[in-house]
Amino acid sequence: MPIGVPKVPYRIPGDEEATWVDLYNVMYRERTLFLGQEIRCEITNHITGLMVYLSIEDGISDIFLFINSPGGWLISGMAIFDTMQTVTPDIYTICLGIAASMASFILLGGEPTKRIAFPHARIMLHQPASAYYRTRASEFLLEVEELHKVREMITRVYALRTGKPFWVVSEDMERDVFMSADEAKAYGLVDIVGDEMIDEHCDTDPVWFPEMFKDW
Repeated sequence: MPIGVPKVPYRIPGDEEATWVDLYNVMYRERTLFLGQEIRCEITNHITGLMVYLSIEDGISDIFLFINSPGGWLISGMAIFDTMQTVTPDIYTICLGIAASMASFILLGGEPTKRIAFPHARIMLHQPASAYYRTRASEFLLEVEELHKVREMITRVYALRTGKPFWVVSEDMERDVFMSADEAKAYGLVDIVGDEMIDEHCDTDPVWFPEMFKDW
């Protein structure tokens, strides 16, 4: 039987006693967001809205985005990516599980030096695909032209943020390329593999986790 969203005690600033609230609301208050599903309009609006709100509330403290997603809609993913580049706080992107397709693009969009993959995470990149192939020939040609423009734009972003030549990224995107955390680091998709941070800070607080984790 499903148990629903877990609830945890949390004391809202100004209140004398803790109240039981769902886990994700607590995490949001601690500037920790989750992309744990296919990327669609609803989750995109949810994440971008929270990023904007947290930026208005505090434009300095970092925001943490945990990613475990198979990818999804191209334009929705780009909306999250653009929001990450627009808000003033630095965005940590942390991959656990998988960041495939558009989710790898979002992972890439984290603040340089603050893009992390857990040791057993998998990252996959490939070229964008169209869902509009069952249409009239004239419309299909327009769709192909637009898809080509978007593919070139995405390839340039991958090249810019990984440091790879454009032609290398373009060739790699011709097929599904799965990478381990270490391979993704070597490619430039992430900056740190999670166990490196654990080893480095094993005798101190895990500085790359939100403040709330330091008390757990």
